[in-house]
Amino acid sequence: MSRPQPLSARTALGRSPAFKEPRLLGNWVLWLEQRPQEKGRTTALIRPWGQPDITPQELTPAPTNLRCRIHEYGGGPLSAAANGDELLLIWVDDQDRCLWQQSWQGLLSPQPTALTAASALTRLTAPGTGSLGGGVIDLQRQRWLGVLERDGRDHLVSAALNRSDQEPLVLHSAADFAGYPAISADAQQLAWVEWQQPAMPWDASELHCASIDTQGQLGNHHTLAGSRPSAKKRISVFQPLWLPDGTLVAAEDSSGWWNLLRQANHGSASASDNDQNWARPWPMQAETAMPQWVFGMRTTAWDGTHLLAAICTEGRWQLTRLSSDGGTSPVAQPFDDLADLDADAGRAVAIASNNSIGQGLLELDLHSGTWWHTPATEAVLEPDAISTAEPLWFEGANGQRTHAWYYPPNAGANQEAPLLVKSHSGPTAMARRGLNLGIQFWTSRGWGVVDVNYGGSTGFGRSYRERLNNGWGVVDVQDCAAAATTLVQAGKAHPERIAIEGGSAGGFTTLACLCFTDVFRVGACRYAVSDLSALAKETHRFEARYLDTLVGRWPQEQSHYEERSPLQHADRIRCPVIFFQGLQDKVVVPEQTERMAAALRAKGIPVDVQTFAEEGHGFRDSAVKVQVLEATETFFRHHLGL
Repeated sequence: MSRPQPLSARTALGRSPAFKEPRLLGNWVLWLEQRPQEKGRTTALIRPWGQPDITPQELTPAPTNLRCRIHEYGGGPLSAAANGDELLLIWVDDQDRCLWQQSWQGLLSPQPTALTAASALTRLTAPGTGSLGGGVIDLQRQRWLGVLERDGRDHLVSAALNRSDQEPLVLHSAADFAGYPAISADAQQLAWVEWQQPAMPWDASELHCASIDTQGQLGNHHTLAGSRPSAKKRISVFQPLWLPDGTLVAAEDSSGWWNLLRQANHGSASASDNDQNWARPWPMQAETAMPQWVFGMRTTAWDGTHLLAAICTEGRWQLTRLSSDGGTSPVAQPFDDLADLDADAGRAVAIASNNSIGQGLLELDLHSGTWWHTPATEAVLEPDAISTAEPLWFEGANGQRTHAWYYPPNAGANQEAPLLVKSHSGPTAMARRGLNLGIQFWTSRGWGVVDVNYGGSTGFGRSYRERLNNGWGVVDVQDCAAAATTLVQAGKAHPERIAIEGGSAGGFTTLACLCFTDVFRVGACRYAVSDLSALAKETHRFEARYLDTLVGRWPQEQSHYEERSPLQHADRIRCPVIFFQGLQDKVVVPEQTERMAAALRAKGIPVDVQTFAEEGHGFRDSAVKVQVLEATETFFRHHLGL
């Protein structure tokens, strides 16, 4: 049998849209599709539930681009609700940052309506002030409820339906950040999450609730769970969800794991911050939440009879049914990488993948056990051409047990094989196990790949996540180096053929690995943090105090920033580096990359820098993604002598 041909970059990345935020609305399933071949434009698609053979209808054709820019990372640009036989759609269009409304009843209404005024939104969304997004529809009062970022804080706002060119009405102004609003089934209560600097929402956040009066205003709001940054014990909350009987459910991590709470004395927004108001029927050493980087994330849903939860154990996700008496039972389905769960009337949808099937729309009939999976793109690899992820546990920083996913070369692991170490962004993200054609690109070329869940990663409990507190640039670096060394010692990689790559925070880890270890021989960085002091002073509002936790208080502990900044220690890098930078990046400004590259050139280190005029933080255009992957491979092969 002939060896499979290497996977091309264009096949791996050039035509793979991303599915996001599916919803069940009556007999319909609605989802977002981000299209890299259209420069990352996001649109909404709909078709009958459980009929994957029917071609979906596009609800928001070009040039409409569904995108929220709150906190730079956005999420939740589309709100939808079933209003009888009609579906109501409200979205944020990235062209003008306005809120738009349209109805659908098999056909779209003739023209969408701009609910917010372009002139007002130009003022409201001036550079650095954010945008609208992350909303829900209040059908009873015929309005949209969501979040507006303005004047250095977040506000819960409303916009009336069927009324054009309005300015959003502020209902509540958070002390700092707010998001994830959820309205009760009877439309009499609103729950949401708030957090304050210097904490990120996965460090310390609070669940708030308020009644809604006859005028649609919010009554006195109360804190029901979670904590503030100053609390002796920090607690994070995630995704408030109302059950039909008025019970409130949310995830929180006071146990050390994001587990679900259920309100014991439901039906009242006047409950004080009292732990006795909550029951914990489903304790487990597993996660039912994820870091709140974007709006629109959902890991819990009500299927009409039971709670459903996507639960993560050691990097694998399982769909589980939760009964009111505390029982749990897995839902049979073959996918172990799950996100964006929704359910209704004995049916469920999620974005799902596994080691052999790429990301796509999963639809489940929970009564019959029947499921359908619609991949975002057609299969491009035969099963025997796929490198399957193997769990790798090794001794990482401070001797702690640390996790990674190892993908052997297609021809099999051997001591001559080159190895690519991947350091994920976040840095609280996680290396996931679903089929990743970008990884298969490398394994099809004879590389091994290790995707490291370094200390700080999600999916392994709060204590694992907090390993990176005050240790960014140390713990992650030692973990990535230890993963590579473990594979070399196991005879699965050549010590002189080890590369590392990462983007954003992963780019920082990549540069720090090149600075402070002698394990790696070449590196690639996308929009990488290189100067921690500059990041602390220059970055956007959402992450403005993030480094207080990861590195140390700024500016009191500035020496830690200087000790760990690759830019301050560029003379310690001895190997070639390639950089990729979007010129519209507001998170890691282009000057950081320019300064880092110049410092390396001054020391005679081979450097390549490629910039992209229309890209920001995270590349969206498929042509750019393909160029980056091809250039990275060419650079690695040249400098490793492959």
